[in-house]
Amino acid sequence: MSPSLATVAYLGAAILFILSLGGLSNPETSRRGNLFGMVGMALAVLATVFGPRVSPAGVAWIIGALVIGGGIGLYAAKVVKMTQMPELVALMHSLVGLAACLVGFASYVDTSIQLQGAEKIIHEVEIYVGILIGAVTFSGSLIAFGKLNGKIGGKPLLLPGRHWLNLVALLVVIWFGREFLRAETVEQGMVPLMVMTVIALLFGIHMVMAIGGADMPVVVSMLNSYSGWAAAATGFMLSNDLLIVTGALVGSSGAILSYIMCNAMNRNFISVIAGGFGSGAGAPAKKSDVAEPQGEVVPVAAAETAELLRDAKRVIIVPGYGMAVAQAQHTVNDIVKTLRDKGVQVRFAIHPVAGRMPGHMNVLLAEAKVPYDIVMEMDEINEDFPDTDVAIVIGANDIVNPAAQDDPTSPIAGMPVLEVWKAKTSIVMKRSMASGYAGVDNPLFYKDNNRMLFGDAKKMLDEVLAALKS
Repeated sequence: MSPSLATVAYLGAAILFILSLGGLSNPETSRRGNLFGMVGMALAVLATVFGPRVSPAGVAWIIGALVIGGGIGLYAAKVVKMTQMPELVALMHSLVGLAACLVGFASYVDTSIQLQGAEKIIHEVEIYVGILIGAVTFSGSLIAFGKLNGKIGGKPLLLPGRHWLNLVALLVVIWFGREFLRAETVEQGMVPLMVMTVIALLFGIHMVMAIGGADMPVVVSMLNSYSGWAAAATGFMLSNDLLIVTGALVGSSGAILSYIMCNAMNRNFISVIAGGFGSGAGAPAKKSDVAEPQGEVVPVAAAETAELLRDAKRVIIVPGYGMAVAQAQHTVNDIVKTLRDKGVQVRFAIHPVAGRMPGHMNVLLAEAKVPYDIVMEMDEINEDFPDTDVAIVIGANDIVNPAAQDDPTSPIAGMPVLEVWKAKTSIVMKRSMASGYAGVDNPLFYKDNNRMLFGDAKKMLDEVLAALKS
């Protein structure tokens, strides 16, 4: 493939990536957006493999790597459950960061290209920054993976003087960056480069460990942004225009999404970057305050739930992670159809952090063919709860916790929540009285107008559906 043809292919791929982002902005066009992204990526890979910068001897190695990587990706896509998708995404982000680090070190030790003066300085800055971002992304994503799959606890690790530690780490990185640029040989430059890499890895760990479990969707979005900037840095190191454009698109869109989610959750965007996300939202609750029940709960059976839904005029359904675990979204859609056929107004209330990654619940509902026009965001529907007859919560906890509004000492204080307790009757579906991902008790369970439907969400909803149809 000639250089001009490769350039045209890269341009076409970049256009397709932009169209892909545009398509993903709306549920109705998301399939088309994904298709544009797939075609663009295929075009980019082909243009790179068969482009002028790859020798005939290298093509075989690259194709072998593509077959192995593609096979792993296909296997993962086939076997990974929807509930495991957030942790898979986090793991993929870590690989992007690792790739940026490896490319950076390879570029630095590569002696085939001799640069002098300003070109040499610019290239070394690209290497230093690329490895820095890649290392933060790699270690931070691994910690996020551990938190999402439960191997690491969801409570934030708040070290004494953590912000000062971050500042000192930044100053040390800048100082070693100066030493790196002043190095006259590869051997001399390798020491500050390695020290910086270690500091970046530790910062990535510290940054994500300081974030509470209830805020993990923002973490996923943030790491997506970091992986994009890491890819862009890799593009600068390799002088690959398409990688620069693609990385910038991913990085900027991820940053915008993180900013939007922070605003929706009343969090500080800068705190996300600084690794103190959620730490100023309230002092950690005492252990006794968290674990001690605040009253008596009123259990309800599936038949009673069906009766309440049948007699209601307005129903709001709040899906949570428990619905994903039970794979109950299809039964939920059947219940919605049944109620709407009986003249009941049914809508969904989606919290920005419901699930484990942005859009988790939306994807599940779209999979079950739930109409898009009845799926509402928190800000659109929160004011309608007082006029709602029944609000049914399916496997959610922290996102419907009134302590976020009422208790300034709560770890989730200040986080906007779905105000389901304002409905005439609220029904919470849970397997048990266990606390949510944030590790705090929920006063909603003990309110006079609340009922608890215990059991597996899929099993209990099947019973509710059967009762509705009888």
